[in-house]
Amino acid sequence: MASSMGGMFPGQQPPGSHPAGGPGAPGQPGLLPVASGSRNQSNNTLVDDLEASFEACFASLVSQDYVNGTDQEEIRTGVDQCIQKFLDVARQTECFFLQKRLQLSVQKPEQVVKEDVSELRNELQRKELLIQKHLSKIHHWQQVLEDINVQHKKPTELPQGPLAFLEQASANIPAPMKPN
Repeated sequence: MASSMGGMFPGQQPPGSHPAGGPGAPGQPGLLPVASGSRNQSNNTLVDDLEASFEACFASLVSQDYVNGTDQEEIRTGVDQCIQKFLDVARQTECFFLQKRLQLSVQKPEQVVKEDVSELRNELQRKELLIQKHLSKIHHWQQVLEDINVQHKKPTELPQGPLAFLEQASANIPAPMKPN
């Protein structure tokens, strides 16, 4: 795949060779127009092609031709072609950014280390928040369990058995007064 990208971006060095200047140096464009080759759209960038192929995927799924069509095999073939084109352009875009990332790591390795440190800090923050969330849930459920234990202890103080209700009710009736 990387070898097929050699002619995709004008002014880009072939894979394996190192450019003389840094990013943004002459001959090192950003996401420039794709070489036209057999295409009529020579002004499209790789991102434009990706967007167009993405829109074509949805258009093929909701097109009246496909909705009203009777030949399921033809519909399937058309949709598959649209999706395959989208995947191909997505791979080309990914390859472009990976090449730029490689150039950056060769030319400015300290930048890559700074990004890694920043990502690790963000990951630590995210995990700390997750730990706090879990701790609050643990405290909540511990409180629920304590409440349940307290409720279970109270009924054990009450008499058990078939006549327990009557015994409990009679205990609440005041005792008769004895005459002197």
